[in-house]
Amino acid sequence: MTNIGDKIKAFELDTDQGKFNSEDYIGKNLVLFFFPKADTTGCTKESISFSNLISEFKDLNTIVIGISKDTIEKQKKFKSKYDLKCILGSDVDVEVCSKFGVWVEKSMYGKKYMGIQRSTFLINTEGKIKHIWKKVKVPGHAEEVLKVIKKL
Repeated sequence: MTNIGDKIKAFELDTDQGKFNSEDYIGKNLVLFFFPKADTTGCTKESISFSNLISEFKDLNTIVIGISKDTIEKQKKFKSKYDLKCILGSDVDVEVCSKFGVWVEKSMYGKKYMGIQRSTFLINTEGKIKHIWKKVKVPGHAEEVLKVIKKL
C-alpha cells in the first residue's frame, strides 16, 4: 500500500506511446489515474475529462497517465475512438496496480472478484506521493486534481 509522503518505487509500463519508465520523469509531476476498463461509461468520461484539461496539466509540468488492465491494442483503440490526449498504460499483469494498492477484491450482485479500484495518485517532481484519491467519483474529478496541482 502506498501513502502520502512515500517515495514511489520505480516502475515500467507499456503505453500507447511506448515504454514508460517512472524514473525518466523525475522533475515532472505525474498524475496516475487507475480505471477499471477501457471504453466503458465511467472510464470513458474520466479519460475525456483528463484529456480536455491536458494542456493545463502540461503547463503545470505534469504528465497524465491512465492505467488499466486492458491490452495496449485495446488502449490504442480506446484512445483513437475518443481522441484522448492523455497517455494510456497497459498493466495486464497488474504489477503496477498492485504496487499502488488498487488491485482489490470487489463485489457485484453478491459475487466477489478482483478488479481495479478507480483511484488517482499525484506524484511530485521528487517522486513522492502528494495526494491520493480512492474510490473516485468521475464528475469533477479531473478538475479537482488540477486544482490540487495548482497549489503545489
